[in-house]
This record gives sequence, C-alpha cells and structure tokens, in this order.
Amino acid sequence: MLLSEEEFRKEEKIDGIIYDMSPSANYRHSMIDGNIYAIIRRSLKDSVCLAFVENLDFKYHSEENDDYVIPDVMIICDRKHLKGGSYTGIPKFIAETLSPSTAMRDMTIKKEIYGKAGVPEYWIVSPKERGVQIYYLIEGKYVLTYSYILEDDKEDRHYNADTVIALRELPHIQMTLAEIFEGVEE
Repeated sequence: MLLSEEEFRKEEKIDGIIYDMSPSANYRHSMIDGNIYAIIRRSLKDSVCLAFVENLDFKYHSEENDDYVIPDVMIICDRKHLKGGSYTGIPKFIAETLSPSTAMRDMTIKKEIYGKAGVPEYWIVSPKERGVQIYYLIEGKYVLTYSYILEDDKEDRHYNADTVIALRELPHIQMTLAEIFEGVEE
C-alpha cells in the first residue's frame, strides 16, 4: 500500500503553528544526519539509550499543549517517556542539520525550545559550510562552546578533519569532522 502525499508529509507544530517540512531537504542533509546517527547508534550498542534520526516527535510541552518538533538526530535515555511516535522526556543530545527552509527556525526557535526543555547539548550542522556549532546548556542558557568548519586538505595549515568531537553527556560517543561530513563535497 502506497502512502498518499498527505500521509507522507512531515510537519512540526510550534506554539500552535504548523510548519510544513516537505519536501525533504537535499541529499547532503540526509547524508550528514545518517553519518552522525550511524556513529551514535554503534556507540550506544548494549545501552539503555536510543538514537533516532528524523523520525521521532519531541513533545517538549507534553502537559501544556500538543506542540512537537522532529529533531534530525536525537538521543534519549529515559524510555518511560517514549510512546508510539513521540518522546516527552528530556533528550541527552539533539542535532539539527540546516536546510534553506529550516535554518532560521533551527538557529532560533528550536534552539530556544531545546534550551528551555533542558537538552544539555545541541549541535547545529551546516552542510554548505561543512561546519558544526556545538552548544552546551550552562545555567539554563545555551553557550556556543565549539565551532568548526571542516578543512580536509592535509596541505592546509588549518587541516582539522581528524579533530575528534565527544558528546559531553556521553563521552564514549566520539566522531571526527571527516566522519560527520563523509561523502559531502564542498
């Protein structure tokens, strides 16, 4: 049975406003999300934590209303808040990969939502620049702690493809800039 266009559509509901997330972002977006997800998933083997990629609603105001967002990559460790296609607990980690249609929302509204919800680490990943901004929640506010733009030319003095990034809450999960952007050309 094929899904109708309406059934296949992805959307988010923020402050009662529906944001259409269709059509899907370009292939670089999915490749980056897939790369990050694969590393995390492999690192969570035999763990109570689970990783999700673009397929689990995060209901950040579960008691107040029915608003939800769909993070590109999310780690959850408190399974009692996982029900059906949604999660109402506090994720350990969220990454959003920018696309032209969602960049402003990812860098402002969703960043604020994740901070208020208590998500301890938030990444904003830019396919175009092959960059990563890493925010840590400190005293209730996100602080930009690391910012990278991949330089994979070994002859360049700013070469950083082998730079290892570890998740703050789950430091055994580590990845290099080259692994994050594997298959994504400039």
